[in-house]
Amino acid sequence: MMAADNPRGAMFRVIVPNQHSRVTYVELFFDLVFVFAVTQISHTLLGRFTPLGVVQITLLFLAVWWVWVYTAWITNWLDPEKTPVRLLLFFMTLGGLVLSTSIPTAFEGRGLWFAVAYAAMQVGKTVFLWVSTPPGRPSARMNAVRITAWLSMSGVLWIAGGFAESQCRLVLWAVALAIEYVSPAARFWIPRYGASSVADWVVEGGHMAERCALFIIIALGESIVVTGATFADLSWTVETVAAFLSALVGSIAMWWIYFHKGAEAGSEQISSSDEPGRMARLAYTYLHMPIVAGIIVTAVADELVLKHPAGHSDLRTVLSAIGGPLLFLFGTILFKHSFRGFLQLSHGVGIIALCVLAWFASDLSPLWLSIATSAILIVVAVWESISLGSAPDESQSEATSA
Repeated sequence: MMAADNPRGAMFRVIVPNQHSRVTYVELFFDLVFVFAVTQISHTLLGRFTPLGVVQITLLFLAVWWVWVYTAWITNWLDPEKTPVRLLLFFMTLGGLVLSTSIPTAFEGRGLWFAVAYAAMQVGKTVFLWVSTPPGRPSARMNAVRITAWLSMSGVLWIAGGFAESQCRLVLWAVALAIEYVSPAARFWIPRYGASSVADWVVEGGHMAERCALFIIIALGESIVVTGATFADLSWTVETVAAFLSALVGSIAMWWIYFHKGAEAGSEQISSSDEPGRMARLAYTYLHMPIVAGIIVTAVADELVLKHPAGHSDLRTVLSAIGGPLLFLFGTILFKHSFRGFLQLSHGVGIIALCVLAWFASDLSPLWLSIATSAILIVVAVWESISLGSAPDESQSEATSA
């Protein structure tokens, strides 16, 4: 993706130096499908909280994230205001709905539907990128060819898994997903033509950062929807009201930790980076996964606590109540390290506190466990805000050596 010298009729974005490309309305429309997808993942996890179920839902989550983030890359290179690109997103919306509705029974009756929708979305949009890249951009065109080759290879395994039985399906889909996750790290190397260069992945940094921040909003919004819908159907006792408030405060703390100091700083850093593609691959493609996963798992915990706030916490409640915030803090500390160059002490202490809490979590009621995890997130948010807010230079603040 180059600057403002697009060939006539090209569908690539026109990049204006020092100017941030806004997220378009059609991209936001496409993202609505993933509100549904995130809801399906959290509800399916709630109903299948077994070792095998967690593995299956984790695979489905990684697939949903990957198809979304690849689309974010494509719409960072191509201009969604152009009619063909807009139509592509509408077709992707249809594919996303099929994908999302297939999630609850993806390892039973609708596995083939899930696989076909996923492979069609991944390969289809990449072929579209290939065809849309004018001959005057040979490196960008070759980059699209390489990506198509990798996704086509994994697509065969997705379809084969759709025809297979559950255990074999899990193995085939895991291999397909591994191929896709390894491919950017391998820079889409293919025989004879070699690997892409980081220069081939030039992105509009501000747009990429905003797209990923919006997905965080999707995940947090789903968490609030689950909390509100569950609370509305319950008797409003002191315990359920307290559980509702704890869940809401926890979501607010997550928002604060990600957005108050992290999101804007990350956007500024990638916008001014000499290699925005490399940072987009690490910080926004890989490191956002545990952040989103943590929010989804926390939403599951919130629903469990709302329905059963009293008594001792069972294993499912402990794992979700501790694991959700733990994944979230693990993701945010690595995300912020990618552009700050140091590990946030506040986040590290929060991670340690959650691990300590896990030792005696089963002795606490679900309500008190929820309150404790929310309190830890609040401490992390306040600590970071005070520390970085009072420091003239972030790099001199509450850092530990990376």
